[in-house]
Amino acid sequence: MNAFRRTLRRSVTVFAIGATIVGLTTPGAGAKAPADPESRAFAQIAALQQLKKSMTPAERKLDSRLAVELRKRGGKVAASALPKLSTGIEVSPSGTTEVQVHAEKVGDDLLARLREAGAGIRFPSPATGTVLVEAPLAALPTIAGWSDVTGVNVEHGLISGRQTDPDREPAAESKEAKAARIEKAVRAAPRVAAAAAGSVVSEGDRTHAADTARARYRVTGTGVKVCALSDGVDSLADSQATGDLPADVDVLPGQEGSGDEGTAMLEIIHDLVPNARLGFATAFTSEVSFAENIRALRFTAGCDIIVDDVVYYHESPFQDGLPAQAVNAVTADGAFYFSSAGNEGNTLDGTSGNWEGDFVDSGRGVGKFAGTAHDFDPGPGVQVFNPLSPNSADRVTTLWWADPLLGSANDYDLYLLDSAGNVSGFSQDVQDGDDDPFEILATDSGSGQRLAAVKFAGADRYFQLTVFRGRFVDSADGLKGFSTPGVSRGHSAAERAFSVAATPAKDPLPFDLEDGDPPNPAGPYPDVHTRQSKPERFTSDGPRRIFFNADGTPITPGDFSSTGGTVRAKPDITAADGVSTTLPDFTPFFGTSAAAPHAAAIAALALSGNPGMTDAEIRAALTGTALDLAPAGYDNRSGKGVIRADLVLRNTGATPQPLVRAGTPVVTPTTGDGDAFLEPGEQATVTLPATNVGDGTATGVNVVVDSDDPQATLTPRSRSYGNIAAGASKSRDYTLKLAAGYPLGRPVTLSVRITFAGVLSPTNSTVVVATGQPSATVRDFAYSGPPVPIPDNDPTGAAATVDVSGVGYASSLTFSIDGTACSTDIASPAVGIDHTFVGDLIGTLTAPGGRTATLFSRSGGGGNNLCQVVFDDAAAAPFASVLSTSAPYTGTWRPDDPLASLRVSPADGTWTFRVADRARADTGSIRAFALHLTGFEPA
Repeated sequence: MNAFRRTLRRSVTVFAIGATIVGLTTPGAGAKAPADPESRAFAQIAALQQLKKSMTPAERKLDSRLAVELRKRGGKVAASALPKLSTGIEVSPSGTTEVQVHAEKVGDDLLARLREAGAGIRFPSPATGTVLVEAPLAALPTIAGWSDVTGVNVEHGLISGRQTDPDREPAAESKEAKAARIEKAVRAAPRVAAAAAGSVVSEGDRTHAADTARARYRVTGTGVKVCALSDGVDSLADSQATGDLPADVDVLPGQEGSGDEGTAMLEIIHDLVPNARLGFATAFTSEVSFAENIRALRFTAGCDIIVDDVVYYHESPFQDGLPAQAVNAVTADGAFYFSSAGNEGNTLDGTSGNWEGDFVDSGRGVGKFAGTAHDFDPGPGVQVFNPLSPNSADRVTTLWWADPLLGSANDYDLYLLDSAGNVSGFSQDVQDGDDDPFEILATDSGSGQRLAAVKFAGADRYFQLTVFRGRFVDSADGLKGFSTPGVSRGHSAAERAFSVAATPAKDPLPFDLEDGDPPNPAGPYPDVHTRQSKPERFTSDGPRRIFFNADGTPITPGDFSSTGGTVRAKPDITAADGVSTTLPDFTPFFGTSAAAPHAAAIAALALSGNPGMTDAEIRAALTGTALDLAPAGYDNRSGKGVIRADLVLRNTGATPQPLVRAGTPVVTPTTGDGDAFLEPGEQATVTLPATNVGDGTATGVNVVVDSDDPQATLTPRSRSYGNIAAGASKSRDYTLKLAAGYPLGRPVTLSVRITFAGVLSPTNSTVVVATGQPSATVRDFAYSGPPVPIPDNDPTGAAATVDVSGVGYASSLTFSIDGTACSTDIASPAVGIDHTFVGDLIGTLTAPGGRTATLFSRSGGGGNNLCQVVFDDAAAAPFASVLSTSAPYTGTWRPDDPLASLRVSPADGTWTFRVADRARADTGSIRAFALHLTGFEPA
């Protein structure tokens, strides 16, 4: 079962009834009809309707699939009435399932009650009033019965823009196998200098002429931060070791995800803009967390350009949902957003499984219960089925209609039938005024399948029926396959998003999308893209008709038909796929997943050479220089055409920009007792370097420095550094004097503002100057409480605290996870942290002043237990480099974040050690740890 079907099976009702729907079809000539099919169909449908009618108030808050699954397990569904009933709810061997809990308020009280009910917290979102949890199925009626809970639903899953062979589905990888694979790659990776160009370069760098543009205009991404959202960055350290990614990729805390599509996207970006800063957050936890991570990348991480490669099945084609609203927010703030158009096919290539248009009443009812089927035939005939291709098995299928999110009172249903006319699946949730206009199911494994869309009750609406990566085709029994353009949806179709289609850079896609397809196109490598380039046959088409504003108000009140709403021209542009990365599973990397980061990187080149460009200017440059692909003019498969970096920069012009940043100061005491330490009442020379990390020469460099304490005075406040060439550094001396009453050991934080000629000026940063003579006495503060269980796969984690007193400011700090006897024994009471998969864990230390440092984050693979581990900034090796074969983990290691950052405020107070488990199936406890602090000698 492919990945998106596995995801769907957690969220979609698939009732295998095995009956004929009378009025929609009759058995073909020669076929043996089931005995009394009308009576059997009516009896089964009536049984389902009776289940709905008999539900308790708590059950009505549950997704109907959950309610039916619970009744089945409770023996309350007669097997004789519904002999093939399957809800599709995925339940773990321990009896849990993943659901989204909706509540009036998400706070500590609700989370505590959920944990008491046995639920593991996966992603709480107070802003949206939702919590993603893995809860015991049997506990869901209790949870739904709470007065503040408004609903409990299953997650609907997502699909990425990566294109893989549909006939070669990779086997599911266990957590243990994944950890072993990553460790093997890390061991095999050649270690290179951080400044190396990398071992593999995307062919798109050449075909988009980005290499030419960098050389001609001398811009490399300076001053721009580009951030990606995808599955995960499992091999980030491996790519950094080979020089294919920089050492300072900014991954949002706890949002590293799982998988390597994100790593592959970042490598593409780095190939084209090697001097741009990079960031990442996973898009795969849930639709809610995806939207929140979009915002966090802009408003917390400061990303200028954001790119993703996913779409959630629950993203409406007719209204901006949560992810699209997040895109709207970051673009309104000045960010640029790029998204894969998707790989759901297009009508120009005959690869589409999409139909949308006005509901047309066929006049044909559905058996013995209410509702009429849609007529797909645009001519005088009537056809209530849309037949699927033989390769459309196991495909996610969604039905949307033109009602607002959480506001549909028109009830539409979706039915799947096999070649004999038997119902093999359906989705018929109730829409009665406060529901989404949405139905979803998965096709079966057989051939000859067809779909019917039914209006159960309410008004006629424009609707969209999509079989993701399937096709509507003519059937052997004479039915016509009807498809229309417009599979594009969701945040990729947001007004100011750049929706990116795909064209191959080099070799053609090495497999047929479906049996009997024509050859796939090849790319121009080692030449550049031209107007003769051809789009990938799978790339999704537009346009996108929108009926509602983001708040649910109608754009054309009263008109929810093909004459209403507004139309957005999507996709916007086309970029390269089928390129190389260092990752074996992503070489070649096909799909709009690979195209979107190429487009984002080209925009970064333009922004690097023209800081401050507006959305309108970037859009005009990308679309105005794009090379039109057949058919002539804008088309809904390739947009304005394929973009090229050299043409974009020729259009906009580009100037190499200087970017000067402060370096690490060197302190030399000049008065006092003659030792090497700056103490109260003494003064020192502070040598402060400034480095031009940009592309152009910095002229008129001036540095202004301010102290954070009036008892620490720095003179002169301002100094000229003259001109600094690209890549060069200059230093100037300052005098720092401490008053006699300056707090012992308090570091001086200097605010540094550097101005220079250029739009990236000024830069602002802080540097820290140590003061005081460190004491030789180390004081230990150990945790003395009981073991603290670490909740499984819960981002909030477990915390234990230690109180520190009598230290004042600390001259040094190390942190140890202790233990009396080290082993890999499960639940050993003698180790500092017992856990059966240390690679699941993220450990953080928070100082009394509120600053937090990450000690370790998902390192160690499948090894058990931490014992007698010391985290020390001076350690030679980072804990991130440990391997599972080293378990139990001992020795001295460098933490992920420097502990020195926690010493800028007094050490006295409560310190908090928190450990969060971010993957399922393994558990453990915090047992023993300690802080080791050194103060200062009296002045």
